[in-house]
Amino acid sequence: MRSVRIGVDTGGTFTDVVAVDEHTGELFTTKTPSTPANPADGFVAGIEKLAQSREEVTGVVHGTTVATNQLLEDRIEDLGFVTTEGFEFILEIARQSVPDGYGNSYFWVKPPRIVPVDRIRTVGGRLDHRGAEVRPFDEAQAVEVARWLRSRNITAVGVCFLHAYANPAHERRMREVLAREHPEAVVSISSDVLREYREYERSMTTLVDAAVKPTMQRYIANLSGRLGRQFSVMKSNGGILSATEVVHQPITTVLSGPAAGALGAALIAGTAGHASVITLDGGGTSTDVAVVVEGEPSITTEGSVGRYPCKIPMIDIVTVGAGGGSVAWISPEGSLKVGPRSAGADPGPLCYGRGGTEVTVTDAHVFLGRVPPHLLGGEIPLDAEAAAKGVAALAARLNLTPERLAEGILEISAFNQSNAIRQITVKRGLDVRDFPLVTFGGSGPLLACRLMDILGLPAVLVPPDPGTVSAFGLLTVDVKNDYVRTHVTRELALETAAEIFGALEREAADALDREGFDEPVFARSADLRYYGQAYEVRVPAPAGPLDEAWRAEVLARFHEAHEKLYGYAYRSDARHAVEWVNLRVSGIGPITRPAIRRREARGGDSRTGSRKVHFEGYHDAPVHWRAALDPGAAVTGPAVIEEYGSTIPIHPGFTATVDDFGNLEIRRDRER
Repeated sequence: MRSVRIGVDTGGTFTDVVAVDEHTGELFTTKTPSTPANPADGFVAGIEKLAQSREEVTGVVHGTTVATNQLLEDRIEDLGFVTTEGFEFILEIARQSVPDGYGNSYFWVKPPRIVPVDRIRTVGGRLDHRGAEVRPFDEAQAVEVARWLRSRNITAVGVCFLHAYANPAHERRMREVLAREHPEAVVSISSDVLREYREYERSMTTLVDAAVKPTMQRYIANLSGRLGRQFSVMKSNGGILSATEVVHQPITTVLSGPAAGALGAALIAGTAGHASVITLDGGGTSTDVAVVVEGEPSITTEGSVGRYPCKIPMIDIVTVGAGGGSVAWISPEGSLKVGPRSAGADPGPLCYGRGGTEVTVTDAHVFLGRVPPHLLGGEIPLDAEAAAKGVAALAARLNLTPERLAEGILEISAFNQSNAIRQITVKRGLDVRDFPLVTFGGSGPLLACRLMDILGLPAVLVPPDPGTVSAFGLLTVDVKNDYVRTHVTRELALETAAEIFGALEREAADALDREGFDEPVFARSADLRYYGQAYEVRVPAPAGPLDEAWRAEVLARFHEAHEKLYGYAYRSDARHAVEWVNLRVSGIGPITRPAIRRREARGGDSRTGSRKVHFEGYHDAPVHWRAALDPGAAVTGPAVIEEYGSTIPIHPGFTATVDDFGNLEIRRDRER
C-alpha cells in the first residue's frame, strides 16, 4: 500500500486535486466541476475520483475560497461591533482614502460600513497606549451590551477596545461576559486577531474575522464529517494550519487558493532556474497575479479582500475579474466590455450547454479554434455551435464580424490581465521586462503569447498540468503562524525586545506543538520607519541573542530596504532618527516538499492532427498532445498544445520549447 498526501483547491469553476506519493514523489492529478451551492460536494467528489482503495492517505491540505467569496459578494449578516465608549464612529470616520486617487473623489460614493451604526455598542473603560489602566472596565455596561446583542439575535460579534494591542485584559473580560450572557454568539477580539496598533485597521480586521467565522465553522464541520478525517487549510501568509485551529482564526484563509498557486509556481520556476518571476493564475472567475523575488513571494500586511482591508500577513496578490467565464457585454455607451461578472461553473459559458445565455471568454476561444471541442481530455464535451451562435449574435449588435468580436473579447481580457501585472510590478518600482511569467490555471496559458507582446515579457513558463498548480502548491507549504506586538520607540531597549520576541516565540511554539511539531523554526522581523513617517518598512531580523551587533544589522537592513523602495535613506543623518514600531515572529513547522523530477525522453510523435485556428486570420494549425513532447522538443506557431487540464495556443512568431522538467518555455522567434 502506498501512502499519499493530497492537495485540494476549490476554484470558481473546477476543483483541482493533486496527490503525491510520499515514497516515490510521483504525482497524480485530476479535476472535477466545482459545486458553488455546497463547495464540500466538489471537494469530496474530487478526492473520491482520485483516491484508490490501495492508497493510505496520510494528509489532506485544502485551499478554499469560502471566506473570500463571502466577502467579495458582501454577504455580511448578523454582525455586531463592541468598542470603547466614545469611539462608536470609528468605522464611519475610517481613513481619508478614495479608490483610484483623488480624481475619483467627485464621483465616489462611500460604501456601507461592514457594521451599521445601529449595530455598534460601546463599553466604558480605558487603557493608555502602554496598556496601563486609566479607567476600569465597566462590567455592568458590558452585561447590558451583551444582553442587547442577544435580544437583536446578533450572533457574530467583533470586539476592539482602544489600545488592546498593549493590554488585552479588557477585551478578554468582554469575551467572558458575552460567553456568559450570549453563549450563541461567535466572538472575535482584536488582541487575538491582530495585536497591532492603528484602531481602524484593527477594528476592520477583527470584524472581517467575526463575519466569516460562522460560515467557516459550518463549512469545516461539514467537510470534516464527510471526509471522516482531519485536514489542513491553506492560509494567506503562505503557510497551512489544521482545520481544528483555523476555525478560530478564519480571516487567515481569505486568500487561501491564490497563495498556494504563487508558492507552487515559485517552486516550479526555481527548480527550472528562474528565481524571480511573475506568477499568473487564470481560473474560471478571476486572475490572480503575484511577484516572486529570489524564490519568495512578496508579503504584505496592507492587503484587502473586496472593499474590506485585512491587515494580516498575506502574499501580495492582485486579483482581477478576468477568467475563462468572464462575460462579454455591451455598456450603455455601446462599448464592448469583458468581466468582472462571471458565468462561473453553473450555468457556465454557452459552450458548456448548461443553460448559459451570455458569451464568455471561453466561448471566444472555442469559436476561434484555440480551445478543443472538449475539456478534461474529453470528459466534458463542449457545444461549439452554441458558442458560435452566441458570438455571432453579439457581433451583429456591434456591427462586427464574429471573428473580430471574438478577437476583441480576448484582447480586452489580455489587457485586463496585463493591468493586474503592472499593478504588482510597475506600481511597486519593478520593471516587468526583467521577469519571466509563470502562467497556470485552466485559462492561464491561453493568452500567454499576447501578454508577452503587450508587456514586453522575456519569456513565459507553462508548468506541466497548469490547471492543478494551485493544488500542487498546497503540498509544498509549511505550517506557519504569525505573531506581532506593537512597541513604538526610538531607543529600543534590547532587554525589552528580547522579552517580546521570547513571548512571541513561546506563543508560536505552543501552537506548533498542538500541530505535532516539537522542533519549530522561528523567523523574526521588525517594522521600522524614520521618525515622523506614517508607515513602516518591514525587514527580517537575525536569530540569536540580541546585542548591539544585532541592532546594527537590523538598522542596516532598514536603511537598505528604504532606499530600495523609495530611492533614499538617512544612514548617517542624525536628524532623522529611526523608530521601531512592531516586532514580529513567524513560527514555522517544516514539511518535506515533493521533488520535481526531470523528465525522460520517450520518443514517438506528439502530433494528434490539425484544425482551423484563428490568429488574425485562419491557419491550418497542428495540434500536439503535451504529454508526448520530450525534453528539448520545440513547437513553432501557429500551433496548439493540448493536455488534460489546459490548452496552450502558440501564435505565429513564437516557439515553445520543453525543458528538462517538462515545462514549456515560450519565446519570440527573433529572441531564441
